[in-house]
Amino acid sequence: MKADRVIADQVLQDIADYVIDYKVESEEALNTARNCLIDTIGCGLMALKFPSCTRHLGPIVPGTTVENGARVFGRSYELDPVKAAWDIGAIVRWLDFNDTWLAEEWGHPSDNLGAIMALSDYISRVNIANHKSPLNIQDVLEYMVKAHEIQGILALENSFNKVGLDHVLLVRVASTAVATHMLGGNRDQIIDALSQAWVDGSSLRTYRHAPNAGSRKSWAAGDATSRAVRLSMMTMNGEMGLPSVLSAPDWGFYDVSFKGREFSFSRQYGSYVMENILFKISFPAEFHAQTAVECAVLLYPEIKDKLYNIEKIEVTTHESALRIIDKTGTLDNPADRDHCMQYMLAVALIKGDLVADFYEDSFHQDNPLIDELRDKMFLIENKRYSKDYLAEDKRSIANAVQIFFNDGTKTQKVEVEYPIGHRQRRQEGIPLLEMKFLNSLKNTYSPDQTNKIYSLCINNETIKNTAVNEFMDLFVVKN
Repeated sequence: MKADRVIADQVLQDIADYVIDYKVESEEALNTARNCLIDTIGCGLMALKFPSCTRHLGPIVPGTTVENGARVFGRSYELDPVKAAWDIGAIVRWLDFNDTWLAEEWGHPSDNLGAIMALSDYISRVNIANHKSPLNIQDVLEYMVKAHEIQGILALENSFNKVGLDHVLLVRVASTAVATHMLGGNRDQIIDALSQAWVDGSSLRTYRHAPNAGSRKSWAAGDATSRAVRLSMMTMNGEMGLPSVLSAPDWGFYDVSFKGREFSFSRQYGSYVMENILFKISFPAEFHAQTAVECAVLLYPEIKDKLYNIEKIEVTTHESALRIIDKTGTLDNPADRDHCMQYMLAVALIKGDLVADFYEDSFHQDNPLIDELRDKMFLIENKRYSKDYLAEDKRSIANAVQIFFNDGTKTQKVEVEYPIGHRQRRQEGIPLLEMKFLNSLKNTYSPDQTNKIYSLCINNETIKNTAVNEFMDLFVVKN
């Protein structure tokens, strides 16, 4: 076979052109990005109370300090940007409480903040050391819009989960494109780095599903965003690319990993994803269950004294929820429980709420009623819910719950189509998102430091002009 070099796959070219040429002008997108930034930081701070998370953080070699190193929210470390990206990416994803994008593929585009914050902090400190200007938060917001867009548009019509691949692949791709541009990469270098991200192998979804569900799903995004920074740096140091990484016969991504299919696209890259991003505001729950948990909380006052008289619980849902969070049998760990529709619903019916502590082993063991209620649940698909889930003008995540009792009585069927974090509920949701962020600050910092951070972060103009290194310094905690 003749081994002529070929032009780069169009998918790589389109992403590179978007990163370089697109100017983010949508005020809705930028304001949503600011809300996304503070929400993502808050999710990371909340994760710091869990030793299973914090044991992964810090320098790979204990005691190592990096000159002009990047900071990690709520820590005192100064790390190289590759490990800092890992740490930031891990903490923001740990509790399954950051933003979500749902389409043929799902995922959490704010995972890319690991690369964006670590690298922008590092670049800013190096610039200052060389008497140059640091990046500011306006730059961060624009990079966030672009990373969200790349990951989200790739996910719209291309299901990686159906071929067994995990969505963090798209985090690595999006972060690589943006990180290479941040490092000063030109069009060819961004294409080269992207090709490395695609050829780099893909995590299997097995750590999200029984019988192997476990804590790796909580740090997988950190691993992906960290790898993106590493690949970007390697490319900027002269590493060659692989132009037909997707389309090469036999050995390319399409043939090896995507059953021979090429990617499908119905939208050009812009700011659509950030404008339509879903926030997890009320519950640290896998997003396909968010509205179901809302239904359970609405039912709680009516059924809280009749929990032991329940005959069955009917849950009307959509196809994606059935595929990934319909679980029966033993749940072995918190990561298993927060991806189980039945578990989340049972807890919300018992407690009238759902918080991260309710996934822990001790809570589960002390509440045998959870598994009793799980065994009484029946999940049914509503075809309209499944259709509206993918509809561009809706993107609903509908669920309904109805409870039947032993004496023949029943509750009303409670339905919620759009979760509080949906674009259609922004006016209702953003004040609660800000409160979620404020509470995470109060649980981490002194009142003075909390007030200083919060007042900056809710001021749209002031935060944009803040240097990234100064912003990150605000979040340092002395160990």
